[in-house]
Amino acid sequence: MHNTGRVTSTLTATARRIVFGETVDADIDAELGPISEVDMAHCVALAERGLIPADRVRALLAHITALRSCDFAPLRGREAPRGLFMLYESHLSDTIGAEAGGSLHTGRSRNDLKVAVLSLRLRERLRQLTGETLRLQAILLSRALRYGGVVMPVYTHYQPAVPVTYGHYLLGIATALDRDLTALSQAAAGLGTSPLGACGVGGTDLPLDTERVAHLLGFDATAPNSIDAVASRDTALRALFAATSLSLTTSRLATDLQLWSTQEFGLLWFPDDQVGISSIMPQKRNVFLLEHIKAKPAVVSAAAQTLVMAAKGTPFTNSIEVGTEGVSGLWTGLTATLDAVVLSRLLVGAGEPVTGRMAQWARDGWTTATAMANRLVRDGVPFRQAHHRIGDLVRAAGTDGPPPTSPSPTDVVEQTEYGGGPGPKSLDRQYESLRTAWTRHAASHLDWGERLRARRTELAEAVAALIETGTHPGGQP
Repeated sequence: MHNTGRVTSTLTATARRIVFGETVDADIDAELGPISEVDMAHCVALAERGLIPADRVRALLAHITALRSCDFAPLRGREAPRGLFMLYESHLSDTIGAEAGGSLHTGRSRNDLKVAVLSLRLRERLRQLTGETLRLQAILLSRALRYGGVVMPVYTHYQPAVPVTYGHYLLGIATALDRDLTALSQAAAGLGTSPLGACGVGGTDLPLDTERVAHLLGFDATAPNSIDAVASRDTALRALFAATSLSLTTSRLATDLQLWSTQEFGLLWFPDDQVGISSIMPQKRNVFLLEHIKAKPAVVSAAAQTLVMAAKGTPFTNSIEVGTEGVSGLWTGLTATLDAVVLSRLLVGAGEPVTGRMAQWARDGWTTATAMANRLVRDGVPFRQAHHRIGDLVRAAGTDGPPPTSPSPTDVVEQTEYGGGPGPKSLDRQYESLRTAWTRHAASHLDWGERLRARRTELAEAVAALIETGTHPGGQP
């Protein structure tokens, strides 16, 4: 059906290919699940308000349910001259009749529907990303506990700096991830408002029960302003910013792990199932997965920048530049971040510290020099003079390394209890704080999932009751 009343033909084939793509199957997999979920909630609310007759509601809900159960098979492989949604709506009208099919869009626009679908999809993606980040942090905490006493040098400017432990380093990454988890949670909180009812941009004069629709779909509230509801994509932008920060954390982790696993450093060892070989050089063991992790921020930050530039200077209303082109990189960016988190978890879990090599570099790299200067400070020497004297000692020793009378890296680590250092008591405090925070994040994540499952159950029961009897569970027609 190409004649819509005001427009009597469809786009040209070339324009259609650019705007809607070659095939609808990929879009079906991504979008028709949430679209049809919105449709079911919308139909329930329309029926409960008596805005469309019960027989139309039954027909719509029965066929939408059937389409979902067969994974939308009747729509696959078909052309979509006016886009996936119109193909879907036309199929409903062709199958159950124009009166029933044509009633689905009562009190709704593609504008508020599109934002709702974006929110539902983004909500699930953020839930997945949060879950995997929690798993990565759990591995970091577990390995930190195991290797809290493995002394190694920490590097600044790629030079040995001071002695820490491998567990202390892993807790540093876990600390950064705690903030990333908070950012993901804050981004997800912005998805709690339903745009449905805003329609094209100005709301509707039909007495829609927008609170009921929002509840059934797992939203916490309805949009207070119809223009903002369809104009804004800041929730997507916040999700991309949070994901960008997360991908940067994993990228910096991967940079260290790759450097430390080189033959020259030799501080970490990765098993064969985490490395690749060279096609020509037989001796090579390349931890190439780390390079994939390092590259992911480029993908997700590009998606964020695309949305920023697409939105810049656009009118504050429904906009193709923002709502379609601007978010075009959203899913690719979030997938890149998810992949980085999963790969990081695998590599952190598999990497083993080479303890002898770590101890050697902590000793030979003069990582105790600062502690030696601090000992002079305790004897009353001004720090700048102590710094100079120890510097002279290091220069005079040359390649001989620290004298036998100097403190060992292990001794220094055990005494470094202040400023978040690697000392045993400090490490215990850090670990317990992060474990408490992890438990809080995990509980919130589980509660979020349980609430969404409960809402979906409520929606399924309301749909089943309307299909069977034409009434919702409360018994009203």
